[in-house]
Amino acid sequence: MKKVLIAVDDTKGSKAVLSVFRNLVRPPEAVVLLHVQRLEGRSIMIDMLSEAELSTLRDSLKGTDYKETLDRQSEKILTYYKKEIEDCGLVSVKTLVREGVPADEILKVAEEEDVELVIIGSDGSKGFQRYILGCVSKDVEQNAKVPVLVARTTGNEEVYGLREAAIKA
Repeated sequence: MKKVLIAVDDTKGSKAVLSVFRNLVRPPEAVVLLHVQRLEGRSIMIDMLSEAELSTLRDSLKGTDYKETLDRQSEKILTYYKKEIEDCGLVSVKTLVREGVPADEILKVAEEEDVELVIIGSDGSKGFQRYILGCVSKDVEQNAKVPVLVARTTGNEEVYGLREAAIKA
């Protein structure tokens, strides 16, 4: 396998991708590590915005304290995962930050980077919560043109403080 896309954020579900990556039979030659910034926070309203409205939102946030905080959080998240992946012996890790709807951005990057596999975490939410909030991993899994490996949490993941560290930044 030449190239793998790993989508990460500051959740325990995302932490599970490291375990899956470490257990791959043969590591890829390159990894594209992606973090998608949710410009609207955890709101489901982003799914209702058109591309033009998203573009306006991006433009209006440029140079704000909020955007700078998002950028610092993204940097911390990507630095953490890049170090973990490089510790597995892989040398070629490319990091990307995108803004917008996570599932859409993951699918776009998978095509742009011509990856052979997407690895994404899932927190295992079910029922009403999943119905209301949606599920990024499910959307990616259903719409990707390449295989998708969903890393599920077991509930025993180590708490690694990314969210807390990002909030304090």
